[in-house]
Amino acid sequence: MAETRPEQAAPVADAPPLGPTQLVESLLFVAAEPVAVDDLSRALELSVEAVEAALAQLADALRERGIRLLRHGARVQLVAAPEAAAAIERFVGGGPPASRLSTAALETLAIIAYRQPITRAGIEALRGVDSAGAIRTLLQRGLIAEVGRLPHVGRPVLYGTTDEFLKQFGLASLDQLPPLDIPEVSSNGQPGAPSAS
Repeated sequence: MAETRPEQAAPVADAPPLGPTQLVESLLFVAAEPVAVDDLSRALELSVEAVEAALAQLADALRERGIRLLRHGARVQLVAAPEAAAAIERFVGGGPPASRLSTAALETLAIIAYRQPITRAGIEALRGVDSAGAIRTLLQRGLIAEVGRLPHVGRPVLYGTTDEFLKQFGLASLDQLPPLDIPEVSSNGQPGAPSAS
């Protein structure tokens, strides 16, 4: 009788069929970038509602594992659990200290995260100082992006956070940001009354 070698896997025909949740997990596993829910729906030939149900089930199943389902709007992605950050940093060799964000960049990022979309004038009205350098740094790191323009004179750029921001801070969505009082900003960049998010 021939000995079965470990590298020989059971034929695919013997495996039980995969359900929507397992299929969604497989597609997200092989995707290099965040995937739109509509694209998952088309690939799996399922309704968007069925894909959303599968995503909810997958997110629930992953709570006890080392990966999480990251969601940014209508796009989803599998990422490492934030609780594993220290071990991952040791494993891959953490970046140099220069890779940390400055206080100015962190202040700017917080304002954008809580008040997006927001213009540079709005950010500077809240910070009280020029924020061009901090915005440039955040754009280079991929933590923020231009998300549109105001329909006013000069059409100022509106900034918002990215999927990379969610990954770096271990958030599944912006809804997980802790409450914080940051004043509202009018369309002309003037701060208003504080408002809890």
